[in-house]
This record gives sequence, C-alpha cells and structure tokens, in this order.
Amino acid sequence: MGIQQLHVDSWARDQIRAIVGTYAEAAAVLDPLTHCARLGIKPASWCGRVVADPLAPHWNSRTHYTMTNGGSINSSTHLLDLLDEPIPGVGTYDDFHTIDWVREKCKDRERHRRINSKKKESAWEMTKSLYDAWSGWLVVTLTGLASGALAGLIDIAADWMTDLKEGICLSALWYNHEQCCWGSNETTFEERDKCPQWKTWAELIIGQAEGPGSYIMNYIMYIFWALSFAFLAVSLVKVFAPYACGSGIPEIKTILSGFIIRGYLGKWTLMIKTITLVLAVASGLSLGKEGPLVHVACCCGNIFSYLFPKYSTNEAKKREVLSAASAAGVSVAFGAPIGGVLFSLEEVSYYFPLKTLWRSFFAALVAAFVLRSINPFGNSRLVLFYVEYHTPWYLFELFPFILLGVFGGLWGAFFIRANIAWCRRRKSTKFGKYPVLEVIVVAAVTAVIAFPNPYTRLNTSELIKELFTDCGPLESSSLCDYRNDMNASKIVDDIPDRPAGLGVYSAIWQLCLALIFKIIMTVFTFGIKVPSGLFIPSMAIGAIAGRIVGIAVEQLAYYHHDWFIFKEWCEVGADCITPGLYAMVGAAACLGGVTRMTVSLVVIVFELTGGLEYIVPLMAAVMTSKWVGDAFGREGIYEAHIRLNGYPFLDAKEEFTHTTLAADVMRPRRSDPPLAVLTQDNMTVDDIENMINETSYNGFPVIMSKESQRLVGFALRRDLTIAIESARKKQEGIVGSSRVCFAQHTPSLPAESPRPLKLRSILDMSPFTVTDHTPMEIVVDIFRKLGLRQCLVTHNGRLLGIITKKDILRHMAQTANQDPASIMFN
Repeated sequence: MGIQQLHVDSWARDQIRAIVGTYAEAAAVLDPLTHCARLGIKPASWCGRVVADPLAPHWNSRTHYTMTNGGSINSSTHLLDLLDEPIPGVGTYDDFHTIDWVREKCKDRERHRRINSKKKESAWEMTKSLYDAWSGWLVVTLTGLASGALAGLIDIAADWMTDLKEGICLSALWYNHEQCCWGSNETTFEERDKCPQWKTWAELIIGQAEGPGSYIMNYIMYIFWALSFAFLAVSLVKVFAPYACGSGIPEIKTILSGFIIRGYLGKWTLMIKTITLVLAVASGLSLGKEGPLVHVACCCGNIFSYLFPKYSTNEAKKREVLSAASAAGVSVAFGAPIGGVLFSLEEVSYYFPLKTLWRSFFAALVAAFVLRSINPFGNSRLVLFYVEYHTPWYLFELFPFILLGVFGGLWGAFFIRANIAWCRRRKSTKFGKYPVLEVIVVAAVTAVIAFPNPYTRLNTSELIKELFTDCGPLESSSLCDYRNDMNASKIVDDIPDRPAGLGVYSAIWQLCLALIFKIIMTVFTFGIKVPSGLFIPSMAIGAIAGRIVGIAVEQLAYYHHDWFIFKEWCEVGADCITPGLYAMVGAAACLGGVTRMTVSLVVIVFELTGGLEYIVPLMAAVMTSKWVGDAFGREGIYEAHIRLNGYPFLDAKEEFTHTTLAADVMRPRRSDPPLAVLTQDNMTVDDIENMINETSYNGFPVIMSKESQRLVGFALRRDLTIAIESARKKQEGIVGSSRVCFAQHTPSLPAESPRPLKLRSILDMSPFTVTDHTPMEIVVDIFRKLGLRQCLVTHNGRLLGIITKKDILRHMAQTANQDPASIMFN
C-alpha cells in the first residue's frame, strides 16, 4: 500500500469539500472524522476540521496530509489530479501571438461567478466584490488623470522648446516667447511679440537685432537647435525604447484587435515617448503630437491595468481599458472629449461594448478636466485654436467646400501611396539601417527650407490657428492686410468684405510655397524613427489650401457681387465670405482623406474650433474626401501601415466577396504533410515533446484515435510546454515514457507503467468548428466578430484541418493579388 505526501494550498479548499462531501452530506451518514477515515485521508482529525468548517482557523496552507489507497480512491490516482491544480503560465500568450477572445471571455465569466458566489460569506468577500466591480472605473480614472497631466506637460514643454530655437527670455528662462512678453509694460499693440525681456540669439551673440548679420545668425541657430532636438530624440528612441517611434495608432489598432506586442505599452516606452515627443515637435519636423498622445494614453492604461487583477490576468478585459485610454488620448490631444470617444469607437477599437463606451466617456472627461486645470495654452480653453465666426454659410458655398473635399481625397490617396512606397523602400534598402542619419537629414532639410518662409517657420499648431482666425480690426497678420474702406462706425462683428492688399497677395504666394513644402516633407517625415503624428500636418495642408480658396472666393464675391450666384445673398458692403471657415473645412477634408474617418472627425473639428454651426459644410467635405480617396483605394494610412508591417489584422471595414469554401483555405493542403494531432490517451510525454520540437504550430487538435479522427478538443503549444515542465518539477514519477491523458478517466495501465500525466485541465473542450462546405464569407465574419485565433474544420464529425487567422489573411491577400508572405508569421 503506497503512501504519497504533498502540500495543499488554500486554493484546494473548495475541491477538498467536493471530494469529501460537505458537512451536511457527511452528517446524514456519519460524523466528519469517520467520513475522512473511510476516504483514507490522514490525519483524520485535520480532515474532519476541513469538512466541518473549511474556514476554521485551524486551516493551514502548509499542512501535510497523506492518502492511502483505501475507500473510494484508486491507488493509481494522485490527489493533484482530483484537485485539478491551476498551472502557472497556462493561458498566457507569447509575444507576437493573437489572444483567444472566446477563452478570455469564458475566464472572465468564471471569475465573476466565483466572486459573486462568495460575496455573501463574509464582509471581506463583499469588500472584494465591490472592489472588483469598481476596479474598471478606478483604472480609467487613473488613466484619464495621467493622460491629462502628461498632455499638459508635453504642450508646455513643446511650446517652450519651439521658441528656444529663436531666442530666450532673460527675465525667466522657463518662459516661452508669449509668456515672456505678457507682463511687459513696454510692449506695444503693433509689436505685441516684441519686448525687451525676450532676446533673439543674434542679439545675445552678436548684439544686433536687425540686418543681414542678425538674420544669418538667427538662421544658423534655428538649424542648430532643430538638429540638436532631432538628434537627441532619435538617439533616445534607438537606445532606450525602439517602440517609441512613429504614430503608434497602427500598432494600437492591432493590439486592440487581440495581438500581443510585448513592451509596446510598457513604462520605458511611455517615458521615452513623452520626452522624445517634445523634442520631435520642437525640432520643427512636419509632424504632430496628437497621434502619439493616443499611444501615451494607452501606455498609461496598460500600466495601471496591472494594478487590478481583473485586468492584469485577462487580455480581453485589458483591451477594454485600452479602448478607453484611446478616447482619453484624443480628448487631450484635441480638447475634444466626445470626439475622442467616437474616435475610439470608429477608428481603433475592435471590441466596444456599451460598458466600454461609458468608461471611455468618463476617461475622456477626466483627461479633459485635468488638461483644462493645467491650462497649457494660457487661454482658459482646452484647445489652442479656438475660433468664433460671425457669418453664416450660404448654399452656394457648398460648391467650394466640396472642391476642398475633392482636394482632401486626392491628397490622402497621394500621401498614402507615396508614404507607403517610401517606407517600403526604407525597409528593403540599406538606407533603413541608418535611422539616425535619416532623421538628421530630414530635420536639416526641413529647417533650411522652413526658416525663410514665416508660415513654415511657425509651429504647425500656431500656423493652423492663424489660418483659422477670422480677420478683425485687432488682427495684425499679413493675411488680414486688406485695404480698409470701412466706416469707422462699423461694429466689430460686421466687417464687410474688402479688396485684398499687397500683404494678402504676398501671403498667398508664401502659403502656396508652404503648401508644396508641407506636402513633400510630410511624405518623408511620417514613419521616421521619432514620435510622429499625422493629424496636425494633414490639417495644416488642408488649412493652407482652404485659406487660399477662401480668399479667392471672397475676392470673387467682392468684385463680382452682381453675379447671380452672389446677388441673392451677398450685398455690397456686407460680410459674406469667411476665409477662416474655408481653412477649417479644408483641414477636416485633408485629415479625412488620409485617415478615412467620418463621424469622429467632424465631431473632433467642431469641438476643436467651436464651429457648431458649420457641421453641414464639414460633413459635405469629409464625405467627399472619403469617396474620392476610396476611389483610389479603401485603406486609410493606418491600415496601410498595418499591412506594410505585416500585422495580423482583420479589418472590419474590408468586405470579403469571393465564393470560396473552408475546405479551400484550411490546412493541410493536398501537397502538405498530414495534420499534426494529439490523441486522447495513447501518447507519451516524449511523443508530445518531439512533436513540439519538430513543428512550429501554435496548437494541436486532440482526437480520440488515429482511426476515428473524432475531435476531442484543442491544446495550445505554450500550455503543453508549461504543463509538462511543471509536472516534471512538482509531480514525482513523471518521465518521458509516462502516458499523457486528455480524457476524463485514466485508462487502466500495467502495474509497472510509470505514473500517467493528466492534462485535461489545459484542454479546450469546445473549440470552434465549421464544416468543410462553410462559405469563407461566413468564416471571415466568425473570425471578426468572435475574435478567434483558429477554427477547426470537420466533415461528419471527423477532423479534416484547421484555419488560423493568418490563413485567412493570406487567402485574402492572394485574392487581392497581394503578397501573402507579407503577413507576420511566428
């Protein structure tokens, strides 16, 4: 009679009760001590206490007990098999693998049922239940707080470092140009940007404020600071956090679809991205900070989710937090909380239940509140370029608005193709091996060309603000240099259309050059190895084009007010056309052409500018830009970069219309070797380890026998490896010749056989299956809506093959005449 001794931890309490029966069941027949003695568990006194009161203070997680082969327990059965011990590491995922949404949801439901069943046992369990229920709101609150604080810090630091390229404030070194002149008593209205406290580099170095020498010195210092910031940014990214480069939104979309990219949302990435984002924006490169702020917010959400077991141990639940974090990121990037929620829903989230909608709304609210409290722009508003237009739009103006939509769609199609071609060339040539050199070259070219033009020298956000602004008597910009014919008695809000002066014509030429410069440099800048957003450069291009069109329409109405298109609504001396409105519509159109966003983009723009009255022009321009862009290709820039990087992403917007069947896509094909499978109870540990070593598959179907091919379940490669390693360490008698059993009951074995290994606990007993005649349209929909990572194909209950997410992506690429090898395979 063998005796086996082992440790039992507190997790075994419920299972022990199931084995020995509850006290009520035992008392109906015999007392607890007798009940334990009949089962063969010693010492019977310890067992009796567990049966009578499992929560008694005598319980000790380190208590030893022995079990003999008496009573109803077979001598070949180990208690660990009956207790079904959870194996550490089982159910986790390797890097660059896809999560199983169905399994994760099942785990969460089981966890929720377990907590609910215990909450009435004690006050402590009730407290744990409340903590679990509120943990979702706590984590999004922390995410919103951190996102708002970091966004405010980035805004303030970027403004200061951008002005550092031109000069420095001697009265307070930490002030930017505007703050430096706020408190000056010597600043005039005409020269509001000049004050004795602010010194240009030419004034400090050579003592001259004007003249050729001053211009050259400021030019040199501008280039020096731009190159310094760019070099420091790319060096930090390369050395400390390679994942901190780029926009981050393509990877966020892929992660939210269920893909694992270890370290992409980690603390090092967060820290380096925050620092280098400031440096990249201050360097003057044609990029924005809005896209990377989504990445920063998602890093905060990921880090805070590890504080709560509900999210740290469940990848599907964690993605609900990341969806809310994406909303918070857009909320602080644009000052648009509602637009952030819609952006998360429309653009990045893969799974967005109603609960996530509420939490995204709350996270965006908290983040916007924190940013408003910090007040980084000094104007008591959430956004840098808030505008108020006093003139309504007229029906005729829909025509130029639609033309701006056409321009935005053409720009988006051109940019996507040109940028992807350049990024592909970077990947396939030696040029991509020198990211630091590429950033330095792009920064040098940008600085050299940008400085002479006042509109390209400006910070891009400041440029958009100036282009959006309506001309009034308090504006000193050359864009508002009209010949002033108006009567002094006119009120401020009713300035009539006037003939353009020399300053306006000069500004138009400079804006045309700025438009060409921005178009070219944005193509080469997006994708370099520094944090680089695309929202602000695209909006700047659209705003420049829109302002030019707006001035043209304004002058046309002034000089030809008797034309039938103007005569009905545009009277002489009236304020008919608002060029700033055209800039706003053009900005939305170009951003829509690049990203193919619609609803969220319109909401972001009207929140961004306060132009609630102009939703219809925005909608018309954005829809036109989407239709025109879709005519050249349905992919937005983020989907194009996902495909370029080979991430396994099933786009819900993409339609699958081919008439193929599951049998046409499943593996193995006719020329492939047979499907690698495990049998239910006649394979050894060595057999399984050899199969794992000889193949690279992520999982194996389990069948009853080679003859029947009847499906039992599915076992993941990682779970098998972890379970076998754990069994070798913790269970005595497990050797290479031990029989592995996936069945509920261990088969009878000869007496001299080594102890069997039961792995039923790691088996997925309900893998998703389809028949071989299922249309691929349905299979693709199943993968999209359920988030599957694999699906088994059967015929009359017999296993035929397997379809993975990457098999579907490869098949879709083949049907679209694309390279199927571009999908990232593990």
